[in-house]
Amino acid sequence: MYALVGRRGDIAVMRKTCTVLVTSLLLAACGHQESATQSQNDASFESKLEQQLLDAKPGSVITVPAGHYTLKRGLSLRTNGVTIRGAGMDKTVLSFKGQIVGPEGLLVNADDFTIENLAIEDTMGDALKINQGKNITIHGVRIEWTDGPKSTNGAYGLYPVKTQNVLVEDSVVIGASDAGIYVGQSNTIVVRRNRVEENVAGIEIENSVNADVYDNTATKNTGGILVFNMPNLSQAGHATRVFHNKVFANNTGNFAKKGAAVASVPAGSGVVVNSNDKVEIFDNDIADNQTANVIISSYFSTNYYNKLGVAADYNPYPKSIYVYGNRFKGGGDSPDGLELKTLKAAVYGINGSFPDVVWDGYADPNHQVDGLPPANDRICIEDTNGVLNADGPHGYKHPSTDTKPFQCSLPKLPPVALNPEPNV
Repeated sequence: MYALVGRRGDIAVMRKTCTVLVTSLLLAACGHQESATQSQNDASFESKLEQQLLDAKPGSVITVPAGHYTLKRGLSLRTNGVTIRGAGMDKTVLSFKGQIVGPEGLLVNADDFTIENLAIEDTMGDALKINQGKNITIHGVRIEWTDGPKSTNGAYGLYPVKTQNVLVEDSVVIGASDAGIYVGQSNTIVVRRNRVEENVAGIEIENSVNADVYDNTATKNTGGILVFNMPNLSQAGHATRVFHNKVFANNTGNFAKKGAAVASVPAGSGVVVNSNDKVEIFDNDIADNQTANVIISSYFSTNYYNKLGVAADYNPYPKSIYVYGNRFKGGGDSPDGLELKTLKAAVYGINGSFPDVVWDGYADPNHQVDGLPPANDRICIEDTNGVLNADGPHGYKHPSTDTKPFQCSLPKLPPVALNPEPNV
């Protein structure tokens, strides 16, 4: 009897096993077919999009429908007057996660260019680079490296360089290993209503002239908003207004590639001005950036030294910096790096905090009147809980908390006017 029961059980098990095996094979075949179809669809889409960019004429509107598309090769556009339009930053997704040819996701060398309402993800290098164009509009674009902050991520998210009349608005950038939104060596710039998270630099204005940066949210970056002036580039930067932004909790460890200029930005930096001139920082909510809510510094504090040397006409000192009317909270309680931690403890105690503004203390010794820069070149600071002169030139040996050198005001910069004003 037991043998009979055993045999019947074996037969039942065999039947069940065969059924499962057949079902699994069918599902595997269907899955393979679906994957192959998807790959074919993606390849067809990629080929069509490449051809549209190649065939584009001034006035062309390239519409990318909703969908998640995998691309293997970087795209390029060299025709003026083209618009690329998706169905929404979370609906039209161009994924370069398996990119084998690049390095950019999209490289544009053209004037009168608009891109809006789509996402670019996981590019090998820069996500969207626009080189030497005029009248550039970036609206409602999401850039993201979806595996989180890593040094292997692309350097720049939205990257207009050597451009004129630039608008970057209502966009999102997450995970860039250099700068989320970077506008470099450009003129007449508006960066507004964007969100930048988990980048090394959230927003960076570098060697650019006449920029307004406002109504943005910068959080969880290494540094929130940076205004830099680096040597050996095509122009010097000046005249940037940073206002009405929310810059808080930018405390992500620096994951920039070795040798990058931003690799020296300390984690916990809110707004940083380095070697730039005529910068206004006002009407911002700046909070809980653990090194300092605002840092004003010279090129000598970057630890970024060009092997070819520095151009003779480069001025490494920040001049005409005006910080006023901001709302500060917290911050400065856990600065990044042993030197800054030691400095904080020496001046404010182990449980103390840096004040809202930290200046590295480098000033042009050949540009002084009675121990201070000329009136319109001074660093003027109002409405803060204090200022620290860190005395960087002498290795932080004689820091000062005296606020008198910063009690001044400067002429206000005019608003930036885009011409023509983009119509989006």
